[in-house]
Amino acid sequence: MDYEDFCHEILRIDPKVRFAGIVDTNGEIRYGGERLGITRFFTAEETKRSVLQAIDRWKLREDLADRIGKGKFSMAEYEKLKRITVPIDETHLLLVSTEPSADHGKVINGILRLKLLLK
Repeated sequence: MDYEDFCHEILRIDPKVRFAGIVDTNGEIRYGGERLGITRFFTAEETKRSVLQAIDRWKLREDLADRIGKGKFSMAEYEKLKRITVPIDETHLLLVSTEPSADHGKVINGILRLKLLLK
């Protein structure tokens, strides 16, 4: 399975998944995208800034990995969405956003199962 297919499969995990995209260390969305028909919360510039912040937060987690182990995922819940971040490899992160009512446990477990197919 390639990265584009991976992102499409994540959108199929749950209809409440809004976005699944793989970003590089420059903050560029390289694969995936949003579900058709969703209302965007950010402009393109705000999206880029949000992605860069997610990358920076992940780098901070990597600094602690020698003491607590490598991060598998992180999740933040906001009033209007949930955001899940999963490392893919040394230069890519998966960013997923869902509706607030999504079963994030189901989505995260689905993502981690699918990630095994990338190897």
